[in-house]
Amino acid sequence: MKRRGSSNRRERNGEWRHERSEQRQNGGFKKKSENVRNERKGGSDAHNHLYERLRWTPPVLSTEPLPMPDCSCCGKPIRDIAAAVDDKATGAPAHLDCIIKRLTEMEHVEKGDVIAYIGGGRFGVIRFSGSRDKPAFKILKIFEWEQKDNRAEWRKKVSDHYSLT
Repeated sequence: MKRRGSSNRRERNGEWRHERSEQRQNGGFKKKSENVRNERKGGSDAHNHLYERLRWTPPVLSTEPLPMPDCSCCGKPIRDIAAAVDDKATGAPAHLDCIIKRLTEMEHVEKGDVIAYIGGGRFGVIRFSGSRDKPAFKILKIFEWEQKDNRAEWRKKVSDHYSLT
């Protein structure tokens, strides 16, 4: 299929052959990147400003130490605050193991079933089945423990230590 337009006329007239031979005699073709580099070197300051890259400045993380509050269930200090969970009743931080222990006492769990944290502020009753080669599990019941919409104030302070984005 032939294209319409000026390119066909150039091909028919042989102009493109003449241009190619001149380029070969003059030392080759100019690459697009060479044109851009040459334009960057010369020209006005406003033109050079368009090509300047912005420098990334890392965020300044908080220098104050992480809070070490006491668990609302057992009263012992929470050493790993990043692994703490909101207490549903008080909103204060609590050990993950303390919440699992409380749920195990509240909920009737059959032999072989476990209560585990499944992410997103939720816990679940899990039943494992299958062989050791192909372990499988099934979530039997889900407990919505933390509210997704309301983030606790203590959690905001902790997250600022790890990421500011």
